[in-house]
Amino acid sequence: MRRYGAVRVMTAVAALFAFTALKSLGAESAPSGVSDEMFAVNNVWMMVSTFLVFVMHLGFATLESGLTRAKNTVNILFKNVSIVAIGLLTYTIIGFNLMYPGEEFAGKFFGFGGLGIGTDAAGVTSAYNEGYTYWTDFLFQAMFAATAATIISGAVAERIKLGSFLVFSTLYVSVCYPIVGMWKWGGGWLAERGFHDFAGSTLVHSVGGWGALVGVIMLGPRLGKYVMGKSRPIMGHSMPLATLGVFMLWLGWFGFNGGSVLSANPGHTSRVLVTTNLAAAAGVIAAMVTSWGMQKKPDLSMILNGSLAGLVGVTAGADVVTPLGAIVIGVVSGVLVVFAVLGFDRIRLDDPVGALSVHLVCGVWGTLAVGIFGNAELGGLDYELSFGAQALGVMAVGIFSLVCAALFFGIIQATMGLRVSEKEELGGLDIGEHGMEAYGGFQIFSTQ
Repeated sequence: MRRYGAVRVMTAVAALFAFTALKSLGAESAPSGVSDEMFAVNNVWMMVSTFLVFVMHLGFATLESGLTRAKNTVNILFKNVSIVAIGLLTYTIIGFNLMYPGEEFAGKFFGFGGLGIGTDAAGVTSAYNEGYTYWTDFLFQAMFAATAATIISGAVAERIKLGSFLVFSTLYVSVCYPIVGMWKWGGGWLAERGFHDFAGSTLVHSVGGWGALVGVIMLGPRLGKYVMGKSRPIMGHSMPLATLGVFMLWLGWFGFNGGSVLSANPGHTSRVLVTTNLAAAAGVIAAMVTSWGMQKKPDLSMILNGSLAGLVGVTAGADVVTPLGAIVIGVVSGVLVVFAVLGFDRIRLDDPVGALSVHLVCGVWGTLAVGIFGNAELGGLDYELSFGAQALGVMAVGIFSLVCAALFFGIIQATMGLRVSEKEELGGLDIGEHGMEAYGGFQIFSTQ
């Protein structure tokens, strides 16, 4: 009886919230073609999705912390908190109007709608998404911007200078990410050519992945990672933290992909959530079978990355693939992530958390998979899907991201330097950069 009483209370609260939203909206405020009721429902769903995407930053923070050593935990957490603030502020000042510059720039490679954000007094008008308010539109998109920089954090962990990383993140998230985002989501030239990236396998995840690749190459491996020509495992300090992080990310993807429907349309939203989660589940099983077979032992870190691989892989086409297609995408992603983790290690690209394998490799695969498994009718698209258009988008975004990352990292290397001193790296960035420890009262022993 208590449970049903609680349900009634929550239902009443939700109804009151919806009624208040409708009353305050006013009949004249909803854009043409959208009822007052649907406008309010859309707006609430998009705000909930924004909250879920925000939760993903907690997931990144705990995942990266768990997969790295205890002596660098404060540094990891500091970067992940800072990136959210940097992403929100830079997207407010310049990023939003670079990604959505206005109709006069549509079809171009670059456009800029001016500094800052703002709309009519009611806060309703949104040029790109009439189904909900301008402010909700901005905030949802801003959460995506911060995600692109967060991806890089884990790949360069345990040896990059904090100041250098923060400067790079500011430049990358305020310039590179919104420009390539405009090419598709802002009505740019990739949109005109039929490139499809529903929620960002390429425009978010591979953008972060390409930046991470440049950073990993320029920084070099962690001290002690490769000794006498052999790779030496450097274990993370907390697999429970890493597992918690993956579950938080998986939860956040309900908003990341579900919100990318850009409405509360019941059919489309429900199907996107199904394809998203089936791909994640398939990624776990595929990574489990592949890694267990290759390494002869079940590796928890591999299945954690397998779930993320499936999520990243399906993100480009979650709206245009069938459940079976999503499972296939997830299976391939799960296999790819295992081979990529081992492959990058073999060529001495030291990525402590597997960000290159998850976000770059599977982001590229998922985008190309749209041209194989995608059905335009499922997503209600007014253009045909093709492998050629997908490949064009992958290459264009990859080249631009690599150039931006190399330029920014190069300038920082020449002026500030990228890597901490050997003494700081061995002692841990928590003490070297922050003068504090994550686990006070415990003796942290370094094996190097």
